[in-house]
Amino acid sequence: MTAVFQPRLIIATISDHDVACVLIGGLAAVLHGSTATTNDADLCPSRDAGNLSRLAAALRSLEAVIRTDAEPDGLAFDCSPEFLASVDLVNLRTRAGDLDIAFRPAGTGGYDDLIARAATFEIDGVAIRVASLDDIIRSKTAADRPKDRAVLPILLALRDEIEAGPR
Repeated sequence: MTAVFQPRLIIATISDHDVACVLIGGLAAVLHGSTATTNDADLCPSRDAGNLSRLAAALRSLEAVIRTDAEPDGLAFDCSPEFLASVDLVNLRTRAGDLDIAFRPAGTGGYDDLIARAATFEIDGVAIRVASLDDIIRSKTAADRPKDRAVLPILLALRDEIEAGPR
């Protein structure tokens, strides 16, 4: 399954299923004004049992499969609340593009930590909670992957620009 990245569809589906989550990563940074591009969505959901049931239903609706280089069409998996409760990170391919679910993103305490400073953005009439720019920077700094190091100067400059205010 190779799908064109449709972040609006992912966000709408998550919202339709009333999943408590925070949008993190590159897409969250773009909503804050980052010029860096991204080809996936990253979510940090609450681990509440009811929320895991709603998340599993949303992922089934998106026809999620495990994303792996070895299998271009992805691997089927037990998309259940029990499976989701047993993992910290799962990389998925969906009919709306790639979606990563991180229950404890690098450098954070997970959903409860991130929701405290999250902002609400509206996309096509759908509200989504988005990690603060400081939390995105904190997580990317902690992850310390080459792709994170490459985008950090952009995010730090954006934060400086926002803090400086209008000119």
